[in-house]
Amino acid sequence: MMKGIGASPGIAIGKALVVEESEIVIEKKSISDIDSELKKLSDAVLISKEELTKVKEKVAQEVGEEEAEIFGAHLLVLEDPEFIGEAENKIKNENINAEYALNEVKDMFVSIFESMDNAYMKERAADVKDVTNRVLRHILGIKVVDLSSLSDEIVLVAHDLTPSDTATMDKAKVLGFLTDIGGRTSHTAIMSRTLEIAAIVGLSDVTKQVNDGDMIIFDGDVGEVYINPDQKLIEEYEEKKRLFEEEKKALEELKGKESVTLDGKRVELAGNIGTPNDVEGLIKNDAEGVGLYRTEFLYMNNDKFPEEETQYEAYKAVLEGMKGKPVVIRTLDIGGDKKLSYFEMEEEMNPFLGYRAIRLCLDRTDIFKTQLRALYRSSVHGKLRIMFPMISSLEELLKAKEICEEVKSELRDENIAYSDDVEVGMMIEIPSAAIISDVLAKHVDFFSIGTNDLIQYTCAVDRMNQKISYLYNQFNPAVLRLINLVIKNAHAEGKWVGMCGESAGDQKMIPILLGFGLDEFSMSPISILRARRLVTSVSQADMKKLSDEILGLTRAEEIEAYMDKFIENNK
Repeated sequence: MMKGIGASPGIAIGKALVVEESEIVIEKKSISDIDSELKKLSDAVLISKEELTKVKEKVAQEVGEEEAEIFGAHLLVLEDPEFIGEAENKIKNENINAEYALNEVKDMFVSIFESMDNAYMKERAADVKDVTNRVLRHILGIKVVDLSSLSDEIVLVAHDLTPSDTATMDKAKVLGFLTDIGGRTSHTAIMSRTLEIAAIVGLSDVTKQVNDGDMIIFDGDVGEVYINPDQKLIEEYEEKKRLFEEEKKALEELKGKESVTLDGKRVELAGNIGTPNDVEGLIKNDAEGVGLYRTEFLYMNNDKFPEEETQYEAYKAVLEGMKGKPVVIRTLDIGGDKKLSYFEMEEEMNPFLGYRAIRLCLDRTDIFKTQLRALYRSSVHGKLRIMFPMISSLEELLKAKEICEEVKSELRDENIAYSDDVEVGMMIEIPSAAIISDVLAKHVDFFSIGTNDLIQYTCAVDRMNQKISYLYNQFNPAVLRLINLVIKNAHAEGKWVGMCGESAGDQKMIPILLGFGLDEFSMSPISILRARRLVTSVSQADMKKLSDEILGLTRAEEIEAYMDKFIENNK
């Protein structure tokens, strides 16, 4: 048995597919059979074209035409007679092997594109690298797993999964994820919950322990994995799976009901999403709004900065899809562990403390204004709320709001419609913002507490570093006191407070947050009905007493043990 971090609930039973990024090693060889090398190249190009065409069609259908154009650009590289023709000429004229010839041509084209002043042409260098590596893998016989067209149901085993992996995979065939790295707040964990796929992360070396075709069973709630189990254990897990599915059906009864405590305190249970396609999961789980739309995926799943019209269509789709329910859209939050292939950022000693999120947007107002224009234009299609990430001072907040006013003024001058009823808020994820939340509350319509980063910054612990992961703890008394302070300060100014970090959907945190008076809980769609069951089974007055007791405790493990006992007694 292997033990990792339970990232997404569910029982997975199936055969493993191990996906490893193999290093491409190119050696120069003299060859005598030129026709054989030319055929090797043309076969690899043909297979790559077929794969890219399938991926392009799938992404266009499931994500959008704009996102699919990344793969369209890759196809254009393979269809460029100069590119492939140059590699063929090298094989013929220099009597060298196909992979070395192609790699030489790749380096030449990349060098040409990267030296150009034109930003669009510089971006083409990344396309050339990506598509050439695909062809090279086929020439060298390195296993290329196409996650978009899986033939059988599988348990996916990988070192980690990228945003493009999760965007293109055939979700109907993936029974679960297992990864070497990651925590509950890593991209893979968050995406697994959004997709409602069972997952365990942080298994250290699961890719080394598991082989293709091994039988795998695991419980995404508790983080336990069994490789090639005996029949008795398989039967136990089949029963667990049946009970899990029964619980899901029981939760269905809560659809259409209000999220109200026994003594009448109504809260909003919303969902976190990354793309317009995720709205389907919110509707399915009866979300009362979108508490966080992470717009960075619109940028990350692209090969250039998305244009205003592209962004407008994406935001409009979410607002219309939610049919008048509130939608909180976070402005661009890249930097730290979120990079764009087409936007070069300087290497930083501490990227999580560096040039990212609102800091980047206030510096590159051209990027920021394009997004704000698209947001305000989309506001006529629903109930939009705009939220700024990574605010650490009043100055940043006021500057961001000033740019909003400039954008609205420009739209008025152009006779472009937008709603006058757009709430503007900010995330509380930096301790300095929490401490001056009494000041900041006077200048916003709402706060949303981002616990993923608030814990990281308050405890000075890198949440992706598994060696110190024990220090990354939502029950740390300092974190809880900051959350309580923020809610008190906002309510004193008549402003509402939400939470969009992973703690908002945690069964052991929800009672504490109810006691603090949190107004909106935004979580992975899969957690919403479980949260409603808990909210409707308790009174806020009792939770206030509970949270007061919690604030009197001094150690994280004491607090967690207290909440474990509370949950056990209230089953």
